[in-house]
Amino acid sequence: MTGDAYRNPSGRHPAVRRIMDLLRSPQFARAFTLTAFGAAFSAFALMRTAGRVATITIVVGLCILAAATLVARRRELSALRFLPTSLAAFVLWALASTIWSTDAVRTLGGWVALVGFGFLAVTIAHVRDTLQTVRALGDVLRALLGASLALEILSGLLLDMPITFLGIQGNIALGGPVQGIFGTRNLLGLVTVLALITFVIEWRTQSVGPGLAFFSVILAGTLAILSSSPTVLVLAVAVAAASGALMLVRHTAPEGRSFVQWALGAVVVTGLAIGYVARHPIIAWLGAGSDFSTRATLWNRILDYVASQPMQGWGWFGPWTSMDYPFFAINYDLRDTHQSALNALFDLILQVGWVGLLLFAAMAGIALVRSWLVASERRSVLYAWTPLILIALLVDSMFESFTLSGFGWMMLALCVVMAGQSRSWRETMDAADDTLPPAWSGEALPPLQG
Repeated sequence: MTGDAYRNPSGRHPAVRRIMDLLRSPQFARAFTLTAFGAAFSAFALMRTAGRVATITIVVGLCILAAATLVARRRELSALRFLPTSLAAFVLWALASTIWSTDAVRTLGGWVALVGFGFLAVTIAHVRDTLQTVRALGDVLRALLGASLALEILSGLLLDMPITFLGIQGNIALGGPVQGIFGTRNLLGLVTVLALITFVIEWRTQSVGPGLAFFSVILAGTLAILSSSPTVLVLAVAVAAASGALMLVRHTAPEGRSFVQWALGAVVVTGLAIGYVARHPIIAWLGAGSDFSTRATLWNRILDYVASQPMQGWGWFGPWTSMDYPFFAINYDLRDTHQSALNALFDLILQVGWVGLLLFAAMAGIALVRSWLVASERRSVLYAWTPLILIALLVDSMFESFTLSGFGWMMLALCVVMAGQSRSWRETMDAADDTLPPAWSGEALPPLQG
């Protein structure tokens, strides 16, 4: 045995060993999480400033780092808990749609984007716990919302001219609508709701100081109002109602929780039925009549194309392309330039058919039930973050298709993986195999690392 081999029993080169130690470190995990969230939520701004190629390069580079991190941490991972079956099934069905797609190359490109952001979410779920994830997301959203407000003030008050390349119209002096660095007011509205959930959880868990927590909530709330997005009010009401229901369940004695859960389920179903019947007065009250009329016309046209391929759809593309069928045909018929179906469910039916919609619904529904049950049983309010984020994303899916691409899909996949790490058949399998790392399921928060 040589001297080097004696000093390095693993047989690895010292440089390789240092790289592996770096990839396993909590400092690198935090830096990776911050960068991944930052790239996903600022994708529109990156596209407009650095270009499409640079944005894709950033995401690809992050995926390479994610793969290297998982390899370095492979002994900490459980194969059973690595990826929920429902998430894998939906992604595989989207891949299968390349077979019957009208453009297999573009469909494959859309699928790669789906997998890319999903892979970043899976990696974050395995290298960060819930509290660390919330803290990282809070830091990123504070920075991006702060930058959005600063640019809106610069455009609308100081320069009094739009910042065209970022899509900022400079309407802040008029009370909105504002877009920030996210491109549209509805996308900014969704971001502010996700931020409010995250900031409140930070405040309740005392993860940040009260001053920073108060500033963060005011920042997100101000931009939510200035966005003038009609979906913000709906999302806020839905999240507030879910928070109240979850609080009720958490303060109910364990023996009575089952009855309360079923009663709340009945209330939700009844509320949805009433909302559907009274949809026209509600739309008129929100002042979104013309907007809904546009969406209804679009959805009716989409259903005409769905009828041709109802089960499998026309192939997974994600955001619509202007050159592929049936998207350009739908826009041509309507004399419009829609970039999505303005509803995730209609987009799913159009692109991956009823099979894809059912797989998506199963994935999201299972994750919501799991995370809700965990949040209703654990003492810490931290566990409310996952179901509340899921509810915000799913409710927004009724008005937009943001949850099918970019940061919307990344957040959905992250919540699905985190929900799958508990209350799953995998926990029983892990308990039976003492060679796998045990699932953490204690009541107290795990110790923080970095």
